[in-house]
Amino acid sequence: MGHIQRFPTSTKACATNPLKMSQPIGAALAFLGMDRSLPLFHGSQGCTAFGLVLLVRHFREAIPLQTTAMDQVSTILGGYENLEEALKTIDERMKPALIGVATTGVTETKGEDLQGHLATFRQRNPNLAHLNLVFVNTPDFAGGFEDGFAAAVTGIVETFAEPSRSKVKGQVNILAGCHLTPGDVEEIRDIVESFGLTPIILPDLSLSMSGRQPDDFTPTSLGGTTIDQVRAMGQSEATLVLGEQMRGAAAALELKTDVRSLFFDRLTGLEASDRFVRALAEISGRPVPARLRRQRESLVDAMLDGHFYTARKRVVVALEPDLLHAVTAFLADMGAQVVGAVSPTQAPVLEKLRAGTVLVGDHADAEALAEGCDLIVSNSHGRQGAARAGVELFRMGLPQFDRLGAGLTVSVGYRGTRDLIFALANRFLAQETEHHGDTHACHGDGGCGCSAG
Repeated sequence: MGHIQRFPTSTKACATNPLKMSQPIGAALAFLGMDRSLPLFHGSQGCTAFGLVLLVRHFREAIPLQTTAMDQVSTILGGYENLEEALKTIDERMKPALIGVATTGVTETKGEDLQGHLATFRQRNPNLAHLNLVFVNTPDFAGGFEDGFAAAVTGIVETFAEPSRSKVKGQVNILAGCHLTPGDVEEIRDIVESFGLTPIILPDLSLSMSGRQPDDFTPTSLGGTTIDQVRAMGQSEATLVLGEQMRGAAAALELKTDVRSLFFDRLTGLEASDRFVRALAEISGRPVPARLRRQRESLVDAMLDGHFYTARKRVVVALEPDLLHAVTAFLADMGAQVVGAVSPTQAPVLEKLRAGTVLVGDHADAEALAEGCDLIVSNSHGRQGAARAGVELFRMGLPQFDRLGAGLTVSVGYRGTRDLIFALANRFLAQETEHHGDTHACHGDGGCGCSAG
C-alpha cells in the first residue's frame, strides 16, 4: 500500500464512547457473505457474545457465530485442542460449506501459530480433508472492523481462487468492502447486470444479510458467494475493487489469477457513479442503458434542488475509513463544510479526506468537534454525544440498532446518491422549518429557480 500518512490520534486517557469495532467482528461479517458459512472465533465466549449481539441488533437477523470457548488454562497452555474440537463438532452437527476461523485478543496475545494449527489439523484429521477452512489473524487490540473484513476476504481469495487460461465473456469479479450495505451490494449487482455482465461478488451480503426467511432453521449463513464461484474468479475479464480496504485482496487475486483490477474508492456521488458506469460500458462494449441515463438526469436535478439546503452546512462525520471518505466527499460535492472527520483507525484513504480536521478518535472527539455545527453523521453509538452537543444525528454505518432497515439502505450509484441527497436535505429543511417557521428556503426571492417572488 505504500507509505501511510499518520493522522493525529486522540490523546485522551481512555475512550468513553468508542467508535472503533474490533477486527474479529469485521472478519465475521465477511465470512457471513459466503454461502452456508459459519464464522468461528478462536477465543473466549465473551468475545463472541459481544460481536453476536452487535450484529444481531444491526441486521435484526439470526447470526450464526461460534466460539472455541477458551478458558484461563487453555489460554495459557495453548488452545489447539479447543480449536480442533470445535471444528470437529461444527462439521459433525452443522455441515457448513465453509468455516472461517478468526483469532481474538486472547489468542493473539498468547501468540498462537494459527497457520501451524491449520497444518496440524489437516495432518491429524485426514478424514476431514473435505472441510473448507479459512484461518485469519484478527487481533482486536490492533486495527479495526475494516481491517478484519479485509483480512477475511484476502484469506478467502488466497485459499480458493484458482488461475485459469480460459475466460468467460462478460464475467466480472466484484470485491465489495464492508462500507457497502447489503442494499448497496444489490444495487451494484443491478447496475452491473444491466450491461449484460455476470458479476461474482465477494463477499455477497445482499444474498445472506438482506432479511430472507428460510423454510427451516439453518445453523449457517443463508446464501452468499459459493466456493465454486471464488474458484471461478480466475475466468473473469476484470475485477472491480470497491473500497481502498480491498486493495490487499485485489493484489492477492491478481497474483493468483492474473485478472486485471479496476479500483473505485467510492460509488456515492455523480462523478464517482459516472466513472463506474463508464468502466462497465468499456468492459461490456455496450452503451449505457436508458434506465441509468434517466437515473443520472434525476440525480442531477436532485443535486440542484438539494444544494440549497446542504450548502454551507457545517457537518462532523465519524465513520469507518472507506465510508468516511465516501460521505465526506459527497458532502463536499453538495457544498457542505465538513468541519471534522473522525476515523476509528489509521488508513491510507484518510489522505483523500476533504475536511477541516481529520482525527483518529472516538465519538467523544466527534462531540467536541461538533460545537456550533448543523449535523453529525455517525452510527447509533453517536446518539448520546449528539444529544449533549445539541446537534442532530444522521445515522450511517454499523451498528444502527435504533432504526429498522439500516442494512438495506442504498447510497451508491445514481439512485442511491439521489436518495441520500433527499434524506439529508429533508433533515436540514426540517431544521429550518422548526427554527424559522414554514418558510420557503429561497425566502421568496426566486433564488432557487422556483416561481416565488
